[in-house]
Amino acid sequence: MSVNQGVTAWLTGYANESSLSWALGPVIALCALAVRWMVALAPYSGMATPPMMGDYEAQRHWMEITQHLPTKEWYTYDLDWWGLDYPPLTAYHSWLCGKIGSWIEPAWFALDTSRAFESGESKFFMRNTVIISEALIYLPAVYYFARITYRSDTTKKYLAVLLMALHPALIIIDHGHFQYNNVMLGLSLWTINCLLTDRFIVGSIFFCLALGFKQMALYYSPAVFAFLLSQCFHRQNGLLLFMYLGTTVTLTMAMLLLPWLTSPTDLLQVAHRVFPVARGLYEDKVANVWCALNVVIKLRTFLSLTATVRLSLVTTLVATIPINIHLGCNPTWARFRYALLNTSLAFFLLSFQVHEKSILLPLLPASLMILEETDAVVLFTNTAMFSMYPLLRREDLVIPYVAVTVLWNWMVGLYQGTETLQKQRIRVTHGIFMFWHIVEALVQPPERFPDLYAVMNAVLSCGIFGILFAYFVYRQMYYTVPASAYGMVEGKFKSQ
Repeated sequence: MSVNQGVTAWLTGYANESSLSWALGPVIALCALAVRWMVALAPYSGMATPPMMGDYEAQRHWMEITQHLPTKEWYTYDLDWWGLDYPPLTAYHSWLCGKIGSWIEPAWFALDTSRAFESGESKFFMRNTVIISEALIYLPAVYYFARITYRSDTTKKYLAVLLMALHPALIIIDHGHFQYNNVMLGLSLWTINCLLTDRFIVGSIFFCLALGFKQMALYYSPAVFAFLLSQCFHRQNGLLLFMYLGTTVTLTMAMLLLPWLTSPTDLLQVAHRVFPVARGLYEDKVANVWCALNVVIKLRTFLSLTATVRLSLVTTLVATIPINIHLGCNPTWARFRYALLNTSLAFFLLSFQVHEKSILLPLLPASLMILEETDAVVLFTNTAMFSMYPLLRREDLVIPYVAVTVLWNWMVGLYQGTETLQKQRIRVTHGIFMFWHIVEALVQPPERFPDLYAVMNAVLSCGIFGILFAYFVYRQMYYTVPASAYGMVEGKFKSQ
């Protein structure tokens, strides 16, 4: 499937016009920000829904407690009201945002008395903290990735930036639902950029920061570890590199955890909050193997909590270890990006306590292949959006969901161009999704099965994710993208 011809022609025209080519980057950035601001006008998680509200209140509350409490109380204070359960860098980010917000209006983040605060001004501030965070971290990482990957083709460079900057899943979750996934994904992409340009020490720092912002960055850790370890074996100064990497990771993580290192109890409390094992195998109807399997086998009825943890751990390791051994034996750029995708998708499908929004993690490395694996990435993106629909519908985000999905599919050429077998298959899948939406909107489920549509969505999405996982693993194992596609030497990582 080819990208929308009109979009490609527009980019090519400006890229070839020397007097206007400088404006392409700012124009794309403004378009991306404009779409985000429009989506931010929609409702958000927990809007006007007491008593607990939703993710918006959780993020606002963390800005509140980090302002008024000593660091040792951040992970212990009144845990029944959205207790902090993300790693320290999220807490520091919340502190910074809360500090700025309190300077503007102290009532927004007053301790305890500001709970469920939803004034128009405070919501404007909160929405813009997400947009500014993304503009400072994620969008520059996208531009730099495209610049070093397609440096010999200006049209491809800006086309990749446009499609990644307007990716519907990240926009609808961060700027509709309300979260800061863009910070963690941006730090992860900076990790990839550094590894792509042989800046291994800096890359390891960025990856520690990604882990320090959201623990879900662990989905990438086997691939990052396998690649960096392989460099220690394949390079002449490998032992020295290994020592530098070990020291860098240790110091970076120590700095992030410094306020809690003086007390083992405090450190264990951070770990307990960040990895909430007690919540169970899953909480909601997620498009992973365990939720889909629950339709026929109720694992939680005959397996203990400990047993389900072990089961998910073993299956995840079985799925990811061969992928990363393959990467470590020959760490090319093509294999690395496939390994990132395959490992993170395996974590989504098989690991413990997965949330529907975690599909954003495999979507990042998938989006890096949008110009080479267009058909598969389009199918993956549409399925990911469909899998999150029950969550988005509960939060009245149906209109933004439709708008950003249609916009992105138009840009990638799903609605025009030459008919191919691959495009027909994607359209058939698209049609199934549309049929599900129509039936779900018009036909009430039986009283006996109130979650029927959510379960059907999870099972269908999980099936497609499984097929895509098999496809991407095959591509990693048996196909190497020509080096010329990236302007690199033999597809290897090489300093630019």
